[in-house]
Amino acid sequence: MTRIAVFGGIYNNYLALERAIDDARRRGAEALYCLGDLGAFGPFPERVWPLLLQHQVQCIQGNYDNSIGNGLDDCQCGYTDPRDNHFARISYDYTFRNTSLPFRQWMGSLPGQRRIQLGKYQLLLCHGSPRKMNEFLWESTTPTHFLEHLADQHQTDVILATHTGIKWHRRLSNERHFINVGVLGRPENDGHTNVWYTLLDADRELHVEFVPVVYEHLRLAREMRSEKLPDEFVETVLTGWWTTCLEILPAKERKRGRY
Repeated sequence: MTRIAVFGGIYNNYLALERAIDDARRRGAEALYCLGDLGAFGPFPERVWPLLLQHQVQCIQGNYDNSIGNGLDDCQCGYTDPRDNHFARISYDYTFRNTSLPFRQWMGSLPGQRRIQLGKYQLLLCHGSPRKMNEFLWESTTPTHFLEHLADQHQTDVILATHTGIKWHRRLSNERHFINVGVLGRPENDGHTNVWYTLLDADRELHVEFVPVVYEHLRLAREMRSEKLPDEFVETVLTGWWTTCLEILPAKERKRGRY
């Protein structure tokens, strides 16, 4: 393979997932991958699974999938702030309650990491980081030497992760890369309602493209309201600004937002 698409954090947003799959195939992606967190935040978890199976999206476990697949009490999101944990509990309880047993079992069977070859590059796909499923690696606070260490330790050319909800890319030594692929589930706290996925092309050198996905966000907001999900979640979908999960943001990333 030389061209793939990689999705992060679907968060039940089946409408964005549909658009991203169509767009990636149109752009010539030979395979589709998802780095986990299939549930959370949005409505109707059961609408995600058929799309993943039908379009042969190869998934790994995020913390959400690990928790739901193993019947755990919480999402293992990694928050420490009481308000963040309050909304995480609402989101997890809703997703768990509305996820069928076969879907839970399937999530429980997913691998925690995956290695693939793309052109001359070996890729390591993980959720938070190669060392911890729910580790937050932020652009402003993650030193390059640490990423170099991860690439050395795990003997890979490219590390692909998600979990933070905000995309970024850093070139490392010896043609190596760290890439946070962003998420499909909710906007990026930038005042825009689109979401993101990542297209990788390794025909020669590795080319990384962050692709915006415009989807029916007004419909998603209506469905979230019909399912009685928090107004704070709906506001994020409608405005592109985060209203929750704010305390986990480093100062530089939080400064870009409205709240």
